[in-house]
Formats: sequence, structure tokens, C-alpha cells
Amino acid sequence: MSECTHNCETCGQNCSSRSNESLKAAPHEMSQIKKVIGVVSGKGGVGKSMVSSLLAVTMRRRGFETAVLDADVTGPSIPKMFGVRDKAEADGSGIYPGRTKTGIKIMSVNMLLEDDTDPVVWRGPVIAGAVKQFWTDVIWEDVDYMFVDMPPGTGDVPLTVFQSLPVDAIVVVTSPAELVSMIVAKAVKMARLMNIPVLALVENMSYFECPDCHKKHDIFGESKAEKTAEDFGVNVVARLPVDRKLAAASDKGAVELFEGDWLEGVADAIEKL
Repeated sequence: MSECTHNCETCGQNCSSRSNESLKAAPHEMSQIKKVIGVVSGKGGVGKSMVSSLLAVTMRRRGFETAVLDADVTGPSIPKMFGVRDKAEADGSGIYPGRTKTGIKIMSVNMLLEDDTDPVVWRGPVIAGAVKQFWTDVIWEDVDYMFVDMPPGTGDVPLTVFQSLPVDAIVVVTSPAELVSMIVAKAVKMARLMNIPVLALVENMSYFECPDCHKKHDIFGESKAEKTAEDFGVNVVARLPVDRKLAAASDKGAVELFEGDWLEGVADAIEKL
């Protein structure tokens, strides 16, 4: 048999010379993280960071220690959604995550940049390495549920997360468009190739509820969430509306003040992991 020339950290090849377990990276010695949930999408702009934030807030409200690892290095938005402007601090022991108003721990590349608007002009392997360091070098301490806000697609970073972190399950975020449903298939199939279960499907921007008559309008087309979930054997489905108050809260860094029970079913499934 010829010698493998692949770089395992950026390769999805199922080589006999290595297993996914052998690639798992240990977290910082001062971190105790119980469950890791990846939040993924096949394309950008469907609200992945919103769902990551809302899930962290929902589980925090249930009394758990939660954290968000912002793996979307070139498009980080987690600090802004929580209103965290402080830079990450570090010492000889490691890097310390930021904390939101309710105590959610977060780490994002924006917390390491001198200016939030500075672009991250790095190649894929460097970005993937930075995400891995967020796991190995950050002192997360005790965390019950960590949510990893992943960049869209199936490139270097999702592969690194799936191979290096002990991801217990993923939540797939989509929108009502047919094209997005097709792209969701890529994210789901990638997770299954890595033997990671799909916990739930969240359809964002699913409908608009009239504030006067409370009638729901499918302004982006008929929902395909249930059908898509059925096609992939996903049991938990959540639908997030187009909500002006939620959008405003996120823009103001006050996502922790959101009101809504849209993700309670997903939270129930997370507790059962």
C-alpha cells in the first residue's frame, strides 16, 4: 500500500492509518467541557450566529454554564451580539475568554484584534489552526454546553472542528429557500461522514407574525423545514420568525434580553444528550 501523503487535519479521507479519535485535541488542562454542539449551515446569511447565541442564552437560563466558541474567523459576530467589547486577556497559563452580562463565556478572533474592523486575511490552514487554539489554549474552566459557531460550508474550519474537537452533535441552520435546502444536504452529509449526529434543524426567517392579528405569513416562501428534516431523519425542528425586536437586540449587543420560546424543543434535545 502506498504511503499516505495527506495532511489529516485538513483531509476528509477515511484512511486506515488514522481514526477520528486519534486526531482529537485535548482542551486546556484547566478546562472541563462536558458537551460540544456545533452550529452549522451550508451557506452564509441564514442566521447561524443568531442561533448559536440564542441556544447559549436558552441553556444559560436553564441554569447551565454555557460558552460560545466563534469559529467563523473571517466573519466573527458573536462579541457584537452580546455587546462584549473587551479584548481577551492572557498570561503564562493561557488565554481567558470574555464573559457576557449573564456569564456566558465567549472567544472570538475579534477579541484578539486591535480594531474590530481589521480584516483577517489568512489562508485556510492558518484559520483552522486559530480555531483549534481557541479549544486548546483558552481557559474555559467549567462548561456544561459549548456551542461552536462555525463558518458556512464544508471547508477547512468545519473539518478541523469535527476532527479535533469532541463534537457531540450538530444543529443545522437553514432558511425557507429551496436552494438552501439543497445546500443543507452537504452539511448534513459531511457531519455523518465524520460520525457526528444531527440533533436538530432550525429554519430561520421562517415566517413573519403580524403584531396586530398574529397571523403568520411565509414571506420567503412555504416552509420546507419539516420535509427537509424528514428527508434526513432529523427528529427536532424549530422555526424562528423574522422578528424586529430580536434583530434590534442583536444589533445593540443585547441578545441575552430576547423573548421567545422558539428553541425550547432544541434545548430539550440538548439536555438529553
